[in-house]
Amino acid sequence: MKPVIAITMGDPAGIGPEIIVKALSNPLVNRIDRIARPVVVGDRGILERVSRRLKSSCEIRTLLDLETIRPIRTALSVIDLKNVNPSDFVIGQASAAGGQAAVEAIRKAVQLALARRVAAIVTAPISKEAVHAAGYPYPGHTEMLAELSGSKEVGMLMVSPPRSKKDFGLRILLATTHLALRDLPGQLTRERVGTAIRLAHEAARGYFGIRRPRLAVAGLNPHAGEGGLFGREEGEIIQPAVEQARRDGIPVSGPFPADSLIRRAFEGRYDLVVAMYHDQALIPIKLLGFGRAVNVTVGLPFIRTSPDHGTAYDIAGKGMADPSSLVEAIRLAVDFSAKKKL
Repeated sequence: MKPVIAITMGDPAGIGPEIIVKALSNPLVNRIDRIARPVVVGDRGILERVSRRLKSSCEIRTLLDLETIRPIRTALSVIDLKNVNPSDFVIGQASAAGGQAAVEAIRKAVQLALARRVAAIVTAPISKEAVHAAGYPYPGHTEMLAELSGSKEVGMLMVSPPRSKKDFGLRILLATTHLALRDLPGQLTRERVGTAIRLAHEAARGYFGIRRPRLAVAGLNPHAGEGGLFGREEGEIIQPAVEQARRDGIPVSGPFPADSLIRRAFEGRYDLVVAMYHDQALIPIKLLGFGRAVNVTVGLPFIRTSPDHGTAYDIAGKGMADPSSLVEAIRLAVDFSAKKKL
């Protein structure tokens, strides 16, 4: 039986509905129906509007019972929340209504995942501005999913698949996520780095099936601090966390200068890298794999993946959005669901 994958619609004013319709209504290209039984969690009316705008022949069907999902190449199954009024938002603009709809879809998908009704969740992009306008203080999906599932330790793992046989792609887990750089040193602790290393080890084994993963940790400062000349975080925080992880039986090395470490990982010398902050991880990931990279939340009691991009308000409603990263996120979720026993 093909796994049921719940796909949240994301912000209705962004490109989420468009990439969903494109990904699921183009079977000759994406062939999602061959590997999964996808079901969209969101508003049917919005999906129908997008489908008409794209002149898609895809049928939109309201799903009442997950057990009845049968992949049909010309149909898109929806758990219709009926929670979006088109007059409450403008395409391409953040709004409280859009943020509220996005959060409600995520909540429903989490309920289904916790009840083991779906094998995984794939989330279309949300707007942090819209979510905050709706009254939710979450800095992103990661923190929202952690709270909704009662998970204490979660991590943001970015995966860039190999582009050819000559490279190995990249897998980078972030020790911190959405923080201002001025706040970063105060938030970086031994415990936080240690948790990231532990989550990276669990992800490499559970999601990617690597029995003895080769893990490496990046430094925070240029040249990994150069012996304290450019910062003391490596010696006072990161190195002790690495040493503790080794005592706990985790094969991990570092801290290494981030610039050379990322290159070595790309060449296949490491299976997974732990980065210290957002752009340290996202710049190489998006440089090498934009449009195909996938965001994975590790530490949850269910599988969650998402595209590597945001709501792209600037192109929303113009039919220009590329569904490739969403397709990769669905495929990776299916692959994980076959490997990882949660």
